[in-house]
Amino acid sequence: MAHDLKKYIREVQDFPKKGISFKDVTTLLKEPEAINETLKQLLAFAKDLNVTKVVGIESRGFIFGAMLAEKLNAGFIPIRKPGKLPAETESITYALEYGTDTIEIHKDAIKIGERVLLHDDLLATGGTAKAAAKLIERLGGEVVQISFVVELTALKGREKLKNYDVRSLVEYEDEE
Repeated sequence: MAHDLKKYIREVQDFPKKGISFKDVTTLLKEPEAINETLKQLLAFAKDLNVTKVVGIESRGFIFGAMLAEKLNAGFIPIRKPGKLPAETESITYALEYGTDTIEIHKDAIKIGERVLLHDDLLATGGTAKAAAKLIERLGGEVVQISFVVELTALKGREKLKNYDVRSLVEYEDEE
């Protein structure tokens, strides 16, 4: 059950800054049974979507994203911070609470019409996932689902992604 995964996720107070209760999935990754259960639940969401590519957002989105790609017999595509991908990239800059950030994808990563599952470890405000979905769509891909291990519901990131099929396994409601 989804609630069982919560016991594997460590909460680190005041990280990365005071007042934040960071949800650390690295403790989940230490336990094979937790990895297997997480993957099983994420696959249940995606198994009938005919996904051709899984896109993972740097860096923890790579972990289950790559596992999902293997199980779905799909390719895996990384979305990274600027300057990390070696070939020609498409980039997008998006607003953060204070300032902006940029992410990139290889221009040749996705073909027109490909069915894409976008994955990241955590949904907070939804800004990064929305930007990633826009990048995928710019390249001609269809985002058929966006999945997360953890969702911080109080930050209302799902609202930014309202035009997508959004799935998460573990929800926390205590974020400000």
